[in-house]
Amino acid sequence: MPIRLLDFDLHILNMRNRMPFRYGIVTMTALPHLFVRARVDVDGREADGIAADGLAPKWFTKVPDSSTEQDIAEMLDVVQAACRHAKEAGPAAAVFELWQAIYAAQEAWAAGTDYPPLLWAFGVSLVERAIIDGFCRATATTFAAAVHTNSLGMRLEALRPELGGQSAADLLPERPLARIIVRHTIGLIDPLTDDEIAPADRVDDGLPQSLDASIRAYGLTHFKIKIGGEIDADRERLQRIAALLDARNVDYRHTLDGNETYHDAADFRALWERLNADPALRGFLKRLLFVEQPFQRDIALSAEVGAALRGWSERPPIIIDESDGALSSAPAALESGYVGTSHKNCKGIFKGIANTCLIRHRRRQAPGALPIISGEDLCNLGPVALLEDLAVLATLGIEHAERNGHHYFAGLSMLPQEVQAQMLTAHGDLYRPHATADGRQFPTLAVEDGSVAVGSVTAAPFGPAIALDPARFTPVAAWKFASLGLD
Repeated sequence: MPIRLLDFDLHILNMRNRMPFRYGIVTMTALPHLFVRARVDVDGREADGIAADGLAPKWFTKVPDSSTEQDIAEMLDVVQAACRHAKEAGPAAAVFELWQAIYAAQEAWAAGTDYPPLLWAFGVSLVERAIIDGFCRATATTFAAAVHTNSLGMRLEALRPELGGQSAADLLPERPLARIIVRHTIGLIDPLTDDEIAPADRVDDGLPQSLDASIRAYGLTHFKIKIGGEIDADRERLQRIAALLDARNVDYRHTLDGNETYHDAADFRALWERLNADPALRGFLKRLLFVEQPFQRDIALSAEVGAALRGWSERPPIIIDESDGALSSAPAALESGYVGTSHKNCKGIFKGIANTCLIRHRRRQAPGALPIISGEDLCNLGPVALLEDLAVLATLGIEHAERNGHHYFAGLSMLPQEVQAQMLTAHGDLYRPHATADGRQFPTLAVEDGSVAVGSVTAAPFGPAIALDPARFTPVAAWKFASLGLD
C-alpha cells in the first residue's frame, strides 16, 4: 500500500528517576524523553503516527570520556537526520520499502560521521516506529495483523536470504501473547533489602525500592542481574542475590548482563569458572537462561572471540545486545558461537522481526539447538515507548522481557493529569491507579504474579490506544540540556 511521510515534529519531556540506575559505566538520574510524530499519507488517507524513547546516555556508544550532553546531542542528531531522510525519500509502495530507503540514506550519511551503526540506526528506528503507527492508524489495523497479513510489505529474504519463500506469518505465533513475564532488572547499585537503604536515600512514593520488596509487591519470578567485571565483587554480590531468591521460595530464572565489561574472552571465562566452582552458586547458575553481551562491542564479533567461544565447550549460553548494530550482526553472532541476540525497538522493528524469524527457523531446522531471541529494555516508559515495545514482543511471541522503567521511575507521574487518566481508561489492564501517603495519585504498571497483561496493547493500532499530542511538551529546538538539572 503506497505511503509517504508528509511532515514530522520532535518534542521532549524531561524525566527524573525515583532512584538512580547504574548500568555499565553510567549512573542515570534523569534523562530527556523524546517523542517523534510523523504525518503520513497512506493511499490517500492521512494519519499521525508517534514513537518515543528515553535518550539513555552511554548505551549507544559506551565512550567513557564523552559528556552526557554530548551523548544526548548525538542521539538527537541521528534522529533528526533520519526524519530528513524520510521526507526526502518520497512515496514508496509499502512501509517496508520506505524503511529501506530511509535506512540506506541514513547509512550513507553516517559514513561521513563517527557514529557507529547502533547509534545511527537508532534514529531510523524512531522514524520507522512512527511510520508504522501512522500506517496502522490510517488503515484501522493492529500491528500484529499488519505483520501477519504482511500489509507492511516486508520481504524476509531481503534481510535474511535463508528465509526465502517464507513470511513472518509462517514463523511467528498465530496470535499475539496475552501476558508477558517481567524480567526485573537488578542494577549495580540497587539495594537488595530494605535495611540496606540509607534514610537519606529512601523513596517516599509507596512503591518498592529494594529487590526483596519488589519480589513481594510484584510476585517476580524472572530477573536480569547486572555484573560489574570484578570477579570477587561480582561473586559476593551474586551469592547475596542467590541467597535472597532462594529464601523467597520462588521458582525463579535469571540472566546475567555483562554490559560490555570484558575486553577479552579469557577474562569472562575466568569469571564463569570461578562462579561455577563456588558451591553457594551451583543451584543459582542452573537457573541461568543466558548471559547478555559480556564482551566489548569492538571485539565481540571478532575472529578471536569467535574462536574462543567455539573452543569453549562448557561455555554458558551467550547472546549479543550492544553488538547488534548492523543488519548482519545476528547471523554473524550465531556463526561466532553465540546463541542469539536481543530485540529492542530502538534497534529496529523490521530488523527484530527478521531476527526472530531467523531464530525460529533455526529452531525448526535443529530442534535440539538453543537459538535465543530475548526481549531487553531501554528503560522504556509509557505512554508510547513501553506500549509499542510490548506490542512487538507480544507479536513476536517473546514470553519474558527485561522491564525496568516502572522500577526506576514513578509510574506515569511525570505526565499531565489528563494523559494519566486517558491511560487508565484505555489501558486498565496494563496500568493501575496508585496513591502515595501524602495524597498524590498516578498510574503505575500493573505487574501481577510477575507478569503484565497486554490485551489492550495488542488491540490498539500499535501499542497506545490514545492519540497523544506531544506538542504539549518542549520542542526540540527550544530544549536545553541544562533543563535536566544534572550536575
